[in-house]
Amino acid sequence: MRGFLFIWFISFSLISFSQKEKPKNYRRFDEHTIHFGFMLGFNTSGFSLIQTPDAFSKYKLKSLTARYSPGGQVGIVSTLKLWTPVVRLRLIPTLSFQERILDYVFDDPDTTLDITNQERINSTNIDFPLMLQFRTLRVNNFAAYTLIGAQYSIDLQSQENASQDYLDPFIKIRKHDFQGQIGVGVEFFAEFFKFGMEIKYSRGFKNSLVPENTFIAEPINKLYNQVWWFSIIFEG
Repeated sequence: MRGFLFIWFISFSLISFSQKEKPKNYRRFDEHTIHFGFMLGFNTSGFSLIQTPDAFSKYKLKSLTARYSPGGQVGIVSTLKLWTPVVRLRLIPTLSFQERILDYVFDDPDTTLDITNQERINSTNIDFPLMLQFRTLRVNNFAAYTLIGAQYSIDLQSQENASQDYLDPFIKIRKHDFQGQIGVGVEFFAEFFKFGMEIKYSRGFKNSLVPENTFIAEPINKLYNQVWWFSIIFEG
C-alpha cells in the first residue's frame, strides 16, 4: 500500500510540473458548498482469516485459504466542502454485491487422499462510507486526492439467524459490520461536470464470523471483511 501511494504521489507531481496553463473548465465548481453525483464501480472482496489454534490436530485441517472474488457497486454521491476547497466530507450510500471464497483441505485418515471443500459466501450490502477527502489544488483541469474514513455496512443477504443444516452446513456472517477505509483518486474537470476515478481499501474492525459447531466453521477463529474498490464518479 505504501508503494502504491508513493507511485501515485510521484505520478501526480510529474503531471503537475509538466502541464502548461490551459483554460479551466467548470471554474465555479469550488465555489459551491455541496455537490451531488453518482458512482459506478467494481470490487474484489475477501477475508482476513485467523484459524483456530491446533486446527490440524482438532479437525484434521491441512490448509484453509481465503480467496478474493469480483463484485460490483453503485452509489449516490454527496460531497460537502469544509474549511477550504481542498478539504471535503464525502458520503456515498452504496449498494454493493460481494462474494468471498474459502478453500479447505482436510486430511482423510482412512486414505492417502485429501478431502477438499469450497465455501462461497455472497453478500448484498447497503454501505454508508463517510470519508474525509484531502484534494490538491487544481492543475488546469486535473486534481488528485486522498481519502480516509469509515464505513457501516448492512448485509441484506446475511443468514446470521438462519437454521443450520449440519449435514450441508454454510458459513454464517454477521449482518452488521464497521470498516476502516483509505484510498486515493484523480479528478478531471469537463465543461459542466467533474469526472473522477478512485481506488479504496476497506477492512472490518470486528470479527464477522458467527460461531457454529460445523466442520467448516469450527476451524475458523475469526473472519474480517476486506474489500478493494475501484469507482468511477461523476459530480455536477
